[in-house]
Amino acid sequence: MKYILTLLALLSATSLAFSQNHTLNLWPGLPPLQKVSDQQEKSVQEGIVRISNVQIPSIEVYLPTKQIATGEAVVIFPGGGYGILAYDWEGTDFAKWLNAQGIAGIVVKYRLPISSSLTDPKEVPLLDAQRAIRLVRQHAAAWHINPSKVGIMGFSAGGHLAATLSTSFAHQLPLEKDAIDTLSARPDFSILVYPVISFQDAPTHGGSRKNLIGDPANPELVQRFSNELQVTANTPPTFLVHAQDDKAVPLENSLLYYQALHAKGVKASLHIYPTGGHGFAFGLGKGAVEGWREVLLAWMKETVK
Repeated sequence: MKYILTLLALLSATSLAFSQNHTLNLWPGLPPLQKVSDQQEKSVQEGIVRISNVQIPSIEVYLPTKQIATGEAVVIFPGGGYGILAYDWEGTDFAKWLNAQGIAGIVVKYRLPISSSLTDPKEVPLLDAQRAIRLVRQHAAAWHINPSKVGIMGFSAGGHLAATLSTSFAHQLPLEKDAIDTLSARPDFSILVYPVISFQDAPTHGGSRKNLIGDPANPELVQRFSNELQVTANTPPTFLVHAQDDKAVPLENSLLYYQALHAKGVKASLHIYPTGGHGFAFGLGKGAVEGWREVLLAWMKETVK
């Protein structure tokens, strides 16, 4: 009987490794920088799925069929002003679309800094983002992913998190580490969609800044989380897309980041559309911006080698 149970467990683990869609928690047990509490995650369907008060951060893994797999993976950070996650609109919908292109799509349900269960809220999103990309690399062989072709995609505040990971992937906290933490957290490429980049007064999105670092904001934290000031020659190649008429996150965010990348000699591609507003996602019915995904695929074909 013991042998049968062991065999069933092994078969279950094998099935999980090769299933097309499954979820893994980022951390075993209580995540770091979190205290035991009675806080509960909330998920609301209001046209799109909005998730708030995340307590158990995870990745939802969507794998393409083996026959069309390119070996590329994109780790996705939905937006929501660091207050909620637009989980399907800027997450699972894109993971499924990427699968159709032969690319693995991994959606990160990261913790949000407004949760009262967190002990150092400003550090938590980046910590979860680093863990997510490391977890993908740990499972790369089982998921038929090339560990040197793991990129990231972020929307709005999720774009800020993706840019923070791109510029601060080596940031370390004095926390207990395991074997996964020894893997690289540097993305091989970065896709930023109407991203919040700067926390400086003029270009920033006030809600994202307030939720992450508070109000009034500490000037040192404003500088640390203004990613246009943190770019180095080791920041990954980046694709940026923004609408000129974005009233929530000014176009200047993408312009500042592109200029910083260009100044450091980092390959970057900036695409500005005259209309589309904020939160256009796929851009369906929004005019020319509807074609941005085809432009992205062409960029990936040229960049991810």
